[in-house]
Amino acid sequence: MEQLTPELLLAAYGNGIFPMADEDSDWEISWYSPAERGVLPLESFHVPHDLSRLIRKRQFEVTFDRDFEAVMRGCADRDSTWISEKLVAAYVELHEAGHAHSVECWQEDRLVGGLYGVCLGGAFFGESMFHRVRDASKVALVHLVERLKQRGFVLLDTQFVTPHLERFGATEIDREEYLRQLANALHINATW
Repeated sequence: MEQLTPELLLAAYGNGIFPMADEDSDWEISWYSPAERGVLPLESFHVPHDLSRLIRKRQFEVTFDRDFEAVMRGCADRDSTWISEKLVAAYVELHEAGHAHSVECWQEDRLVGGLYGVCLGGAFFGESMFHRVRDASKVALVHLVERLKQRGFVLLDTQFVTPHLERFGATEIDREEYLRQLANALHINATW
């Protein structure tokens, strides 16, 4: 069984590949590079009007990297998950090395939503998001995109497109186009 090191994870992401564990096969890790890849174009990111209004009300305290592991565990806390203990340990190590990051939403010092992902060059690879209070993950996503734009990122990889992400402008591109955009992003020295 291969060791999930930060180096292995970064090499995989740099080649357009990401891991997922399968709870139905004793949490074996599989590697994916889908033919169609979900991306959220930063330049055309769309914030729905009702969400803009919610953000202006400041119902959530939004932080970055305050509790990375708790965000991962929040993302894993669902009926069916691909986030195994092995993946939590590997991504926490990647976080400690400065390559994995989280956005958290809090209410009264309680974590109520967030997301996490991996940074490499000018690319952010979104891994997962969760909410315990309505719209908390969406607020985290808006803050993530603002930060990525401010810091010079050019690619936000969502892996897949869901109806939730389509509201913000997520789209699918083929693997060849994705790898072209990824190669461009890897040459950019963006800082989280």
